[in-house]
Amino acid sequence: MKFKFVILIIIPIILTGCVGVSSKGLFGTGVSVAFDPRTVGTQIDDSIMQKNLSARILMLDKKYLLSVSSKVLDGRIFITGKVDNPEEKLKITKLAWETKGARSVRNDIKIKEDFNFKQSAKDLLITSQLRTAMIFNKKIKASNYQIDTYKKKIYIYGIALTSDEKDEVIKETKEILDVEDVVASIILVDDLRVQKK
Repeated sequence: MKFKFVILIIIPIILTGCVGVSSKGLFGTGVSVAFDPRTVGTQIDDSIMQKNLSARILMLDKKYLLSVSSKVLDGRIFITGKVDNPEEKLKITKLAWETKGARSVRNDIKIKEDFNFKQSAKDLLITSQLRTAMIFNKKIKASNYQIDTYKKKIYIYGIALTSDEKDEVIKETKEILDVEDVVASIILVDDLRVQKK
């Protein structure tokens, strides 16, 4: 009787060690394989996207090897680290958006550069004007776009439902006063790897 009781206690303990092996080493997600809702195919796609993006960031400058890191989950890219100025951050964001299969990009890179209040206020005003214009334009789904402005240069990233919407976004950016340049990385929804049904 005691032997059966001991076995009933030991077997569940041994079996729990078999479930939930970490996938951090293979896919770099840090989540348990047993609870990861992504298919194996999606996990492999994410891993390939992450390696591709990391290589392209490294080709931009070797100093990013230690200062910038990225993760990809279901086509959503997360970037962290530190760079010397906002322009570097925006270049890395552009690279991330141009990664094949990217559905969204979250850039949490911090800037080491000194803060310039006057320039930042002008850039914030440009960003606010463009965001407002896009919200009021019925042909644009403004929530699909990320806007950054640095030294009067607008960087806009996002997903357009149609090519007409993409053209409309570009038109709105060019109508903002004091803008010196526009860098657009807008992907059409038809070009996405995974689409919602």
